[in-house]
Amino acid sequence: MTSAFAPAFAGFGTGLSLIVAIGAQNAFVLRQGIRRDAVLAVVGICALSDAVLIALGVGGVGALVVAWPAALTVVGWIGGVFLLGYGALAARRVVRPAGTGLEAEGGAAAGSRRRAVLTCLALTWLNPHVYLDTVFLVGSVAADHGPARWIFGAGAVLASLCWFAALGFGARLLGRFLARPAAWRVLDALVAATMIVLGVTLIAGA
Repeated sequence: MTSAFAPAFAGFGTGLSLIVAIGAQNAFVLRQGIRRDAVLAVVGICALSDAVLIALGVGGVGALVVAWPAALTVVGWIGGVFLLGYGALAARRVVRPAGTGLEAEGGAAAGSRRRAVLTCLALTWLNPHVYLDTVFLVGSVAADHGPARWIFGAGAVLASLCWFAALGFGARLLGRFLARPAAWRVLDALVAATMIVLGVTLIAGA
């Protein structure tokens, strides 16, 4: 029984080691969680996207990603420009704050949810590092487990789901610490710095 779960535990650990890092996607999920804005949709998109990419990697698609570097270059440029734009918007909120960010409910909720979903999709699928981590790296490690590679992949998918759920729904615990506009300016400054640095890195690497 222990040997049957070993690949799943290995996949879970590998998945967490790749996901738990300061990045554009995590910063966005954290901000949405604190704002309590479209959290379920954002967490679902991130977890489902990772599940699809991990499945592709375990299935052996990673070799195609490596063999087609031009695609990663295009994605890197598009993603880099997007991150720079998002970072600029976050920097603008630092200079011109619009409140505490906890007022997502109301007439603008539908529009806010749409923006959150589209932004989450862009942050997830326009980042070439996502493909390298989930498709290539996880796929390569999973291949070492032979017939148990899908169990390894399931462990990695579970790690992604647990992480994004904890980050998105657990972030609301920080709400009382961010009740003041000044605290949100600090958060937006961190988000802006993260997005801009990652955007420049993607463009430079492309």
